[in-house]
Amino acid sequence: MTPFTLNIKGELRHFDSPLVMGILNATPDSFYKPSRQSGNEIAAAAQAMIAQGVDIIDIGAYSSRPGADDVSADEEMERLGAALSQVRGVSDKALVSIDTFRAEVAERAVTEYGADIVNDISGGLLDPDMVAVVARLKVPYVLMHMRGTPATMQQMCNYPEGVTAGVIKELSERINAAALAGIADIIVDPGFGFAKTVEQNYELLRNLPMLADTFMRPVLVGMSRKSMFTRPMGITADEALPATVAADAIALLGGAAILRVHDVAAAKQCVEVCRMAGLTSK
Repeated sequence: MTPFTLNIKGELRHFDSPLVMGILNATPDSFYKPSRQSGNEIAAAAQAMIAQGVDIIDIGAYSSRPGADDVSADEEMERLGAALSQVRGVSDKALVSIDTFRAEVAERAVTEYGADIVNDISGGLLDPDMVAVVARLKVPYVLMHMRGTPATMQQMCNYPEGVTAGVIKELSERINAAALAGIADIIVDPGFGFAKTVEQNYELLRNLPMLADTFMRPVLVGMSRKSMFTRPMGITADEALPATVAADAIALLGGAAILRVHDVAAAKQCVEVCRMAGLTSK
C-alpha cells in the first residue's frame, strides 16, 4: 500500500501500514449473528477490539444485507447514539467511523457524538445531501461502490465492459463529485458483495492493484465472512474466518490500506505476517 494521511479533527495523521477496521453492529439483523450488539454488549465489544489492537471501530445501525428490514432515520440515530456513547465511554481516543448512507445521521453522529469518519455504502447516491454534509464536516469519507439499494442490488450485476472496468468508471464519477464538493480525504471501497456476483467479487480481488493504482487513494476492502466464501464452499458465515483471512492477505498484497473485519485479532495477525514478509509498505 501507499502511505497516506487523514485529517482527524484537525490533526493530520500519517499511516504507513495497513489498518484494521472492526465491525460493531448495533442492529438485530446483520448477516453475521455474533457481530450484533446491544446494551452493555457494545462497550464490551469495543473494549475487546481495542485490546486486540483495532485501528478504527466502525459502528452501523442499519443492516445492508439483502432483504434486511428498512429502518427509519430516527431509529438508526437512536441506535447509533446509544452505541457511540458506550464506545466513547470506553475510549475517547479510538478512531470511530459511522456506517450510514443518511446525511442527517452522519451529521449528528459527528457533531453530537464525535464520530471521526463517515462510511457510506452508497457513495452518496442514496442521499443527495451526503457529499455536501461530509465536505462541511471536514471528516474522511469512505466512498463505496454499490448499485441500487440493499434490496435491489443483486439484480444489478450486469457490467458489459467487465466488472473491474465498470466499478472503476462508476467509482471515478463518485470520487470526482466528492472531490469537487470539497471532501479532501476519500477512502475508496470497491464494494465486495454489493451488486456483484461471486465470480465478479473474485475478479475484483484479483484486480485490486489496478484499483489502487487508478485512484491513488487508500483502498478499503470489506469481505469478512461474506457469501463470496460461503456460497461456493458450502459453508456458513460462522465457518468462513479462514477464507476471510486468506482473501484479506491477497487484498494486502494488492495494495489494500484498510481491512474491514468482524475478527480483529485475526486481521491484525494477517497484517503483521505480511509486514514481516516484507510484502506491505512497513
